[in-house]
Amino acid sequence: MLSQITSRDNSLLQLARSVRDGKTTELIFVEGMRLCEEALRSGLHVHALLVSDELAAKERARDLIASLEATADRAALISETLLASISYTKTPQGIVVLADRPATSEAHFAAAQAKALIVVMHRINNPVNVGAILRTAEAAGATGAIATQHTADPFSPKALRGAMGSAFRLPVWFGADFTEAVSWCSKAEVQTVCADVHATNSYDEVDWRKPSALIMGPESNGLSAEEVAAASMSVRIPMLPEAESLNVAVATGVLLYEAVRQRRH
Repeated sequence: MLSQITSRDNSLLQLARSVRDGKTTELIFVEGMRLCEEALRSGLHVHALLVSDELAAKERARDLIASLEATADRAALISETLLASISYTKTPQGIVVLADRPATSEAHFAAAQAKALIVVMHRINNPVNVGAILRTAEAAGATGAIATQHTADPFSPKALRGAMGSAFRLPVWFGADFTEAVSWCSKAEVQTVCADVHATNSYDEVDWRKPSALIMGPESNGLSAEEVAAASMSVRIPMLPEAESLNVAVATGVLLYEAVRQRRH
């Protein structure tokens, strides 16, 4: 049975805000029915479930709430006002889960790279783009993603919303140095292909059937000359002169699906 808590029972509310703001990093803040359902389906350990009185009264939410409550260490009802005080969105969605952060170590990531198709996100500081890239990577069949230490946290609330559950399933190595990531690929015999608007080769001139890591840099100024030189090769996506660049998540999708096309043949 869900217990009712108030603003005076503030330890759980304080924990939720701390996780939401990235101050408690061993847990992640999952908000909304769709994402909470994905977290449950992915088998994440749920430390706490918070549900608004309003959502708890709706029949469409009862099965999900019951399933989460059965696995959670603690489950509580709170008022809509209190939920708004911890929500990450302007319009609270009635349900928040505090769950274990998925493993993001090099060892966990490496175990899934038998036929590598990896996305390396470097200095991509917009969490919405990070989430969209993870969602695209999973859809295309990528085997994992590396988010360097200068990239937005893939498990921040905004990134989780953009990934729509993919961050729970796709192996992610978070916090690697750029040089460390490239070195790992070299030792694992994974070719590194960076996206660069100044590259001479088109993206469809690469043999993507080989174990590959696609390196994507920030939209603002791209990868540095030194970072481009560190990769096995660089490629560009041909565009009409009037178009300066593509959104980084869109560009990632174009490149990944070329790899998928080649690997089907």
